Amino acid sequence: MAMEPRHPVTEQRTLIERRRELQALDTAFKELRRTTDGVPRARHRGLLAFSGPAGLGKTALITQARERAAASGFTVLSGRGAETEQRSAFRVVRQLVQPWLARMEGAELRALLGSWYDVMAGVLGLEARGPAPAPDPTGVREGLDWVMTRLIMKKAPVVLLLDDLHWADAESLSWLDSFASRVDDLPLLIVIAYRPDELPSDAGELRTLVGHHGDRPHDLAHLTADGVAQIIRTEVGEAAEDVFCKECWSATGGSPFETVELAIGLGKRKLSGTADDLPAMRELAAAIKGPGLIERLERLDTATVRFAHTAAVLGSPFSPQLAATIAVLGEEAAAEAAQKLRAARILTDGQGPEGELEFVHPLIATTIYRSIRTGFRAGLHNAAAEAVLAAGYGPTAAARHLLEVPCEGSTETVACLREAAREYLRAGATEAARRLLNRALQEPPLPEDRAAVLHELACATFLIEPTATVRHLRQALAEPDVDPDLRASIVYRLTTALAHTDRMAEAVTVAAEEARQATNPRVKLRMQADQFVWSTMRADDPDSPARSRTLSRLAEQLPGRRLEERYILGLRAWDAVLRGEPRRTALAYAEKSLRGGMSWTDENRGFEVPLSVALVFMYADQPRRAEELFEKGIAECVGKGWHGSHLAFGQTIAGYVRYHRGCLAEAEELVREGLRIAGKVEGVVAAQWYGVSVLIQTLLARGRVAEARALADDHHFAEMTPNAVIYPDPRTVYAELLLAEERHAEAARLLSAVGNWLDGRAWRNPAWCPWQLRLATALAPTDPDAAIAHARDAVRRARHFGAASIVGQALHTLAEVTGGTAALDLYAQAVDHLEQSPAAYELARAQIGHGATLSRNGRLQEAADRLYQGLEGAVHCGAEGLAARARAELSAAGLRPLPLRYVQVDTLTGQERRTAELSVQGHPVSVIAKELRLTEQGVRQLLSSVYRKAGTDAAGLAGFLEGGPHHRP
Repeated sequence: MAMEPRHPVTEQRTLIERRRELQALDTAFKELRRTTDGVPRARHRGLLAFSGPAGLGKTALITQARERAAASGFTVLSGRGAETEQRSAFRVVRQLVQPWLARMEGAELRALLGSWYDVMAGVLGLEARGPAPAPDPTGVREGLDWVMTRLIMKKAPVVLLLDDLHWADAESLSWLDSFASRVDDLPLLIVIAYRPDELPSDAGELRTLVGHHGDRPHDLAHLTADGVAQIIRTEVGEAAEDVFCKECWSATGGSPFETVELAIGLGKRKLSGTADDLPAMRELAAAIKGPGLIERLERLDTATVRFAHTAAVLGSPFSPQLAATIAVLGEEAAAEAAQKLRAARILTDGQGPEGELEFVHPLIATTIYRSIRTGFRAGLHNAAAEAVLAAGYGPTAAARHLLEVPCEGSTETVACLREAAREYLRAGATEAARRLLNRALQEPPLPEDRAAVLHELACATFLIEPTATVRHLRQALAEPDVDPDLRASIVYRLTTALAHTDRMAEAVTVAAEEARQATNPRVKLRMQADQFVWSTMRADDPDSPARSRTLSRLAEQLPGRRLEERYILGLRAWDAVLRGEPRRTALAYAEKSLRGGMSWTDENRGFEVPLSVALVFMYADQPRRAEELFEKGIAECVGKGWHGSHLAFGQTIAGYVRYHRGCLAEAEELVREGLRIAGKVEGVVAAQWYGVSVLIQTLLARGRVAEARALADDHHFAEMTPNAVIYPDPRTVYAELLLAEERHAEAARLLSAVGNWLDGRAWRNPAWCPWQLRLATALAPTDPDAAIAHARDAVRRARHFGAASIVGQALHTLAEVTGGTAALDLYAQAVDHLEQSPAAYELARAQIGHGATLSRNGRLQEAADRLYQGLEGAVHCGAEGLAARARAELSAAGLRPLPLRYVQVDTLTGQERRTAELSVQGHPVSVIAKELRLTEQGVRQLLSSVYRKAGTDAAGLAGFLEGGPHHRP
């Protein structure tokens, strides 16, 4: 009887016993296909996961997914983890995107990456166009989100395949954890395969995400005896006996990989599957993996074994030419070895276009790698490091091999590791850089280089292990004959690390000691600036007045030509604000400090002084100037890929400036965004303190007391005792919350303590901390004389500083605690001053307070005018609670609130106005985002804010913008 032609198992088009998994793939592809203009409709399977131990066919399913996706016309992006390259940062990410980026011309590539080009160059393995910035990990993740989103929208629909995810590098896995949550918003399907027991612990978010999608991992089962029999008979013929097939199942344990390899071996031996073939079958099964595989390999010639060992060291896929160089084989001998390993089902041709080879299965690579003798393996890694450098693969490719080589005091090894670490830092891969620099120290470096290596290691650990940073920097300072400029950088890093770990006193001591020892005048001045920075920020500074006098004398002598001098001048301006010196003095020093420029992103300077200088203008009633500086600083941070603590502070304090202008809704949005960013960055506690303080103050101004209380309780705000100075002062803000809850006695006790603290430092400016104003309010019900005394003293201090906004606020408080007809003139003065200031919310408060007092004194017409003005101001500020009070006062006086007369266009920020203008001109959100260096979500939030303020929509926006500052919507 003639037999039908057999199809070798290697050409199978249908996987055995994987119908459920293949149906899941097909269903996901059908959902992905339902797209309109690249925007997906409702979907249920944006992420598909296959899990199971080694050998259960995960790679075969990924291969099926690739073939079916390509057949459907989808764009396929694929990457694969590798056991030997888990410590190569962003390896999997680069596998995903580099093949597509390589096909683009320079102009097209720049258009795709936009403003992210320089930030992402190091991450994606591209050549940077200028000095490469060093982004923080948060910025890297957001930049990768941007690049991947752009690529997906350009190539939609896209299937992203990730095999052996358990071996993915930590940086790629971290990005995928954050990006995968966006899958349902994109024309994208992510298919992953991994071994669940080997998935790293830091992949917890990914595990959770798979469960949330309702796509619980498809746990692959071992093949049944019938499934194994089907594979065996496909290769050896239908005549294979049941007993033989059952024994095959027992020998392979139902592993698809082992079953396929066994079937192929049986076919090559031309066995028919009878009981007589069982000994040969068992021999073949034993040779598939483990000791049997090694025995089978070692039966080949020496050159072939050496080539296989080299391949295992290089990792899959690999260049056969590179392997030949390392194995010291000629071209012909290497080609022959590769052919023998193909025939032995150890290697196979890779899928790339460059003639690479790869192992048939990761189990084979792992088994061979672990079989290499330790000393010989280290020698192969050393040879591999030299070969990959010579071949132009770069220091990071060499460094992963050097990590496996014993320490020998090699200067070349140290140099390569340091250069690779710099590349990783430029890519934001701080953990990878830390590993390499630790290894460089163990080599060890030359004595004269040790301090520099320790400094570089400290820079790498700053964001991930600040306590280790302190240790490394102290060791660096202990080294002899450290270069003065390097020493200055080490001291800056050390004081910053101490300050960020809430060890302010130590930070001050270190800077002071270095300033005392420095012989170079420029270095000495820089150390003094650092000392002043941390002394100012130290909550328990023992001699603040003396420090201020020293700073004042020093600043008088400096022309501001050098950066060190400008930092001293900026600190002098900030100190003048804190002490309540005349605002013209503070402004003069602030302007002088800015003449030569100060960067917010100088890695060896910090952003504390530029930020403080910007706030000088806010407290001195020049918020527009402050906003310009903040916008410039935030743009610097974004442009450099710093989306962590720097951006969190920038967003939060920019919101504080909006609060001072009375733009409460914008302030709330900005501060919430700052808190969101701070929440993504591990250890950024100070940014959260600032954010919570400003947000509570803003919510109280908007009349949302219960929400402010919930926020305070969630963050344990009442228990907060930072060693650093925070502004607005947290205790004063908490006292405001207590006053809003009518807990006057508690507020008074707290504010008295704040007053004692600030008077001890000679910080007497109510514009910076209005504790006296709040204390006067707290004391008014029980001790009116003390309340009036505090309010009068606050007025005196406010007049000395000279900013109209704080003079107006102090007069307003004095009017409130004075009461009666005597308060009328004080209210009038308060309104007069506040009308000359940018403090729109405080003006509305004073107008309503004045109107209420006029009403109670029978002057209804004047009361009506004031109340209407206050109501209008409160509404435009977003102060809902204050507006409700105005309406209640009007109602009590028998007056009906009039319709609001205008919308103030000048309440728009520069960024909002520019966003609105670009929108009116017809630019899509993606173009606006690129122009303003924002995310598309950020642009939509800005437009939403504009529509809300304008009382209009996109159609009516043009008329609103043209209507001038008092346009009727």
